[in-house]
Amino acid sequence: MVSYRYLGNSGLKITELVYGNWLTHGSQVENDQAAACVKAALDVGITSFDTADVYANTAAETVLGEILAGERRESLELFTKVYWPTGPKGANDMGLSRKHILESIDGSLRRLQTDYVDVYQAHRYDHDTPLEETMVAFADVVRAGKAHYIGVSEWTADQIRAGAALAKELHIQLISSQPQYSMLWRVIEGEVIPASEECGLGQIVWSPVAQGVLTGKYRPGEAPPAGSRATDYKVGESMIQRFLTDDVLTRVQALAPIADALGLSMAQLALAWVLQNSNVSAAIIGASRPEQVYENAKASGVTIPADAMATIDDALGDIVERDPGKTVETNPKPGR
Repeated sequence: MVSYRYLGNSGLKITELVYGNWLTHGSQVENDQAAACVKAALDVGITSFDTADVYANTAAETVLGEILAGERRESLELFTKVYWPTGPKGANDMGLSRKHILESIDGSLRRLQTDYVDVYQAHRYDHDTPLEETMVAFADVVRAGKAHYIGVSEWTADQIRAGAALAKELHIQLISSQPQYSMLWRVIEGEVIPASEECGLGQIVWSPVAQGVLTGKYRPGEAPPAGSRATDYKVGESMIQRFLTDDVLTRVQALAPIADALGLSMAQLALAWVLQNSNVSAAIIGASRPEQVYENAKASGVTIPADAMATIDDALGDIVERDPGKTVETNPKPGR
């Protein structure tokens, strides 16, 4: 069964593998298949689920809420997010203004069929809204009982420190950061993780298998497999392109014997690798088939020996992205 970890310095325990439905529910996967994947997650002991209002333009929340409706709410940890536009994309349908936050939480709760979420996350940093306004609105969400804790996603170290200071003043708990993190994408290690440790946040990392590249299914000099994310023109193709060079793919293939020696699949190795970081509370997994959930769950509780961690670094060499400035690039630019 999947193990639990504390989320940051809080008393909240979450499963170290979190089931996420970014690219699947409400869009790429039929509802009955989505239900089968969620049931598989529950079967292996995953009780933490991550979604967002923008995923499939609110449909992902709706699907997840319907699937989990029969489960004991107190035994689940539900995370959702606010920032990106949904609906008709009106003037106030985006960002972290008080108006958008307070309206968005009500919509998310309605779709998720629950009275509260465990962690309500700022999906990006909003340069156009004063941070004080954003944090006061989050505090009011918490005090209204609509969320227990607050989190952020893809915030820089300075933004995390500023948000944490305001949260402390407002007596609410900012406990999580949700960044991209994998063997290939380590941009949070230099600044975001030290700031998070300082402020008591834990990481709930997304794309721990680098959009599937770290499974080894993409091979240098070969076309991407039919039906893979690299062929999905809607979302996956654009995000995965940075990893689809022959140099990267050749280095990734060198991980196969390391995984074999540890009795792991390459996907399990990638998941276990991010979980070795003491500031990582959980890795988000997605699935289009329940079999993927059962396989990924085997990464929970795995300890990769220090010599194998060093061998992984040697195999990947200089293809690893470590530039902390890449986090800034994910922030939407000011629009004022």
